[in-house]
Amino acid sequence: MPSGSSLADTPGAAGASESLPHGPFVRQVLGRSDYAIIGQLVKPNSKVLDLGCGDGALLRWLADNKGVDGRGIELDRARVMQAIGRGVTVYQGDIDQGLRDYPEQAFDYVILSQTLQETLRPLHVLREMLRVGRHAIVAFPNFGHWKVRLSHLFTGRAPRTALFPHAWYNSPNVHFLTVQDFEDLVGQEDWRVERRIFLAGKHTIAFCANLFAEVAVFLVRRR
Repeated sequence: MPSGSSLADTPGAAGASESLPHGPFVRQVLGRSDYAIIGQLVKPNSKVLDLGCGDGALLRWLADNKGVDGRGIELDRARVMQAIGRGVTVYQGDIDQGLRDYPEQAFDYVILSQTLQETLRPLHVLREMLRVGRHAIVAFPNFGHWKVRLSHLFTGRAPRTALFPHAWYNSPNVHFLTVQDFEDLVGQEDWRVERRIFLAGKHTIAFCANLFAEVAVFLVRRR
C-alpha cells in the first residue's frame, strides 16, 4: 500500500481534502477507510491485539502484509468462527469485562475500530487498552458531523444518516461522542496523541474536524 499519502495530524491544520490510497488492502476490507489508515499506522513485525475484531479481515491482512503477531477478541460467535476460518487467533469475549488476562505492555498496538461507541464502559476499555498496549489505535464515528446535527435539528428525532442508519430502539450505539469529546478525554487523562487522522468518505480532511469528519482515527499512548 502506498505510504506517501498526506494525513491530517491536527484538528485545525490548513489544507485541502486528500484521497486515500486505493490499493488491494482497501478492496480486501470492503472499502473501509479506517482500516486503510490503521494499516499505515501499524509497524511491521509488531504485536497487535484487535478488540471487536469482527471476521478477522484486518488481522489477516496485517499478518500477511506487515508480518504482525496478531490476536483478536470478538463477542459474536459467528464472526469468531469466520475469523478462525481465516487463520486468525481469536477468542470469544466481552471487551467491557476488561483485559485482565493480559499483562501490562503485552502488545505494541491495541486496536479498537468503530466499536468504542458500542461499549458500556468506554473509559475503562480505553484505560485497559493503554495498560496492555504501548499504543492504542482508536477509530470512531463522529456524532458531531454536520449531517447528524442537521438531522437532529430538522426532524426533532434521534439522528438517522447514512453513517448512523439505525433507529434509536435497535442501534448498537450506546454512547454518542464527537471528535471534541475524545480530545477533551485525552486531556483529562493526560494521554499523548501521536497522530490524528480525520476522514470523510475516502478522503482525509484537515480543518473543522468536529464538524466535517465522519470518522476519526487516533493513535494514543500514555505519557
